[in-house]
Order: sequence, then structure tokens, then C-alpha cells
Amino acid sequence: MMIPVCRLADLPRGEAHRLEIDPPVAVFHTEDGEVLAIDDTCTHQDASLADGWLEGCEVECPLHASKFDLRTGAVDAPPARLPVRTHHVVVEGGMIYVQPSEAAPNLPPCVTARLAGGPA
Repeated sequence: MMIPVCRLADLPRGEAHRLEIDPPVAVFHTEDGEVLAIDDTCTHQDASLADGWLEGCEVECPLHASKFDLRTGAVDAPPARLPVRTHHVVVEGGMIYVQPSEAAPNLPPCVTARLAGGPA
């Protein structure tokens, strides 16, 4: 299922857009013009990666500086240990679409508990 995100013209290079689905997805437009999507939640703690710092094809978590590769989801250093999911992106007719991954997300324990209805 392809989910419309926004018009490519509305997402400047070097910026991110948070797609409010469950769990949220961050769509990045790199300085090189690539459009890539990963889970928006850092795997260490509940932080929006769309609010992080984009450099090349990596985003740095705004809380504790772990960096995630936008192409593979791999994390470079603690405190995050698990990768984020990557999602398929299509740009068609000037619109950005995301096809969410079928894989299970690597969410931090506080988010997993909240989604399950437990204490945060």
C-alpha cells in the first residue's frame, strides 16, 4: 500500500517530513536529491529522527547522537543498538509516496509499552 506523503516541491533538500502513521515514518530529502524513508523513532529512546540532523545519507538522533544510515537503517554507535526499518519510496507525478516495510519495527521499550497500553 503506497501512502502519499507530500509534493516533492514541498520538501526542500536537507529537510525531513514526519508521516503520522503508526509507527511514524520520517521521509528525508537529501542534499544530493535522494528521497529516503526510515522509521521516525530512534531505537534507543522516544525521539523523532525527523527532528535530527541530516548529513549526507545519515541522520543524527536529536537526543543522544546515534546516527542512522537512511539507505540501510544501520546505526553507527551507542546508545542506540538496533537499526531502524527502511521504507520504499516512489516519486511519481511530483508526489512522494511511501510503501511501509512489512518487517517488525525496532521501537524503544518506552514506546513498545505505550503502544501495548502499558506504563510509558
